[in-house]
Amino acid sequence: MSDTPFGFGLPPEEPENGDEGKKKDQQSGGGQGPANPFGFGLPGAGGAGADNPLAAMFGSLNPTDLGAAFQQLGQMLSYEGGPVNWDMAKQIARQTVSQGTADGTKDTSVSPGERSAVEEAVRLADLWLDDATSLPSGAGSAVAWSRAEWVEATLPVWKDLVDPVAERVGAAMGDVLPEEMQAMAGPLIGMMRSMGGAMFGTQIGQAVGVLAGEVVGSTDIGLPLGPAGKAALLPLNIEAFGKDLGVPKEEVRLYLALREAAHQRLFAHVPWLRSHLFGAVEGYARGIKVDTAKLEDVVGQFDPQNPEELQQALQQGMFQPQDTPEQKAALARLETALALVEGWVDAVVHAAAKPRLASADALRETLRRRRASGGPAEQTFATLIGLELRPRRLRDASRLWASLTDARGVDGRDGLWAHPDMLPTASDLDDPDGFVHREQLDFSELDKMLGEAAGGGIAPKPDLEKPEPEKGEDSGEDGKGDGRE
Repeated sequence: MSDTPFGFGLPPEEPENGDEGKKKDQQSGGGQGPANPFGFGLPGAGGAGADNPLAAMFGSLNPTDLGAAFQQLGQMLSYEGGPVNWDMAKQIARQTVSQGTADGTKDTSVSPGERSAVEEAVRLADLWLDDATSLPSGAGSAVAWSRAEWVEATLPVWKDLVDPVAERVGAAMGDVLPEEMQAMAGPLIGMMRSMGGAMFGTQIGQAVGVLAGEVVGSTDIGLPLGPAGKAALLPLNIEAFGKDLGVPKEEVRLYLALREAAHQRLFAHVPWLRSHLFGAVEGYARGIKVDTAKLEDVVGQFDPQNPEELQQALQQGMFQPQDTPEQKAALARLETALALVEGWVDAVVHAAAKPRLASADALRETLRRRRASGGPAEQTFATLIGLELRPRRLRDASRLWASLTDARGVDGRDGLWAHPDMLPTASDLDDPDGFVHREQLDFSELDKMLGEAAGGGIAPKPDLEKPEPEKGEDSGEDGKGDGRE
């Protein structure tokens, strides 16, 4: 570790061997490349001389590009917001979208014809779902988005997902130094945190931009990423998804509309579900610890002329799940919740599509495999926040929901969403027959149990919303039953 904070010091002496100087300059990280943390993507960014950091960073840029580069650098260093520079994340995501996908497909505006086709597909999907679920329509409107519009609409939700973990990293950046050094290097720590927020913003922006080229709607990852009550599909990505499947485009669009509309019904009419899922994500994030040894090494040797080092550390991941019973329980809770949501949608959509679409089985299997494997963008999020948003037990959950439909009917199956304590657990996925044939718990008995728990000083779970007491029930002045007749 260097004697000066963060490895700052005098510039190295000019080597006598000119070729060696060129080689060292190339290794300094000043040049443009995939690891460029600022997302400049501008020509001629390096090789202008290691003695001048600005020349090394900006090289032979023309005045217009140089001005844009300085503006972006200024935004990065002046950022004083939360743990992630979301302005930069949005900018990088939009840039990534504008560059197009790996196959060369460029983002385009949605045409009136595509918009009408999406609206019609969602309308028909809702009619089909009426026979497959007791939950009414949850889509107040249907929209067709471009990739850029998907980015704009979903960034607020990504903020809720990423900020808790990024906050831990931001705090850790200041904690890795001794207190006496923190006092001496206060401004530098502030700069480090600003750069950390920019690095996170860049990484998240790139991942969101790539994901925008893969998703087909607003609920692909099992979480409601878009505005409530708005069923959204991306016509350009739907076309790419169905390109090599040998299935008519109309059938592909309709099947994906069924999935989007089914998700919308679930999140609209199960009011506690959204907070339950995001609470599970946050609970898991709280148990993630930062690899302080790796962070100390990065911070101690940080060179402002080579900020790629910090980005590379983020890319490699600095998060380790704590091997504790609490963390394992949080992970099981999250995985089970995601599996139950995706399994229910899978079962309900299959029931609606199977009698009507010849390609229903093929499309179902394609989506199952796609969801199970995840794409590059999902893997990036797993590295950044230490969490894979994939339902590992999708098939088990789908079989359980289908068995419940056979045993209890549509109403009996969907009635389980009335309360989180009514849902199957991870162990129930291991023994679906046992859960299916278990005696159903009466809702009035459950309310009575909650009332007794509250009256006895045992607080109910924070994500459970207790219904209003029924007429005639002793609620007391505070509105909670005391459990006495």
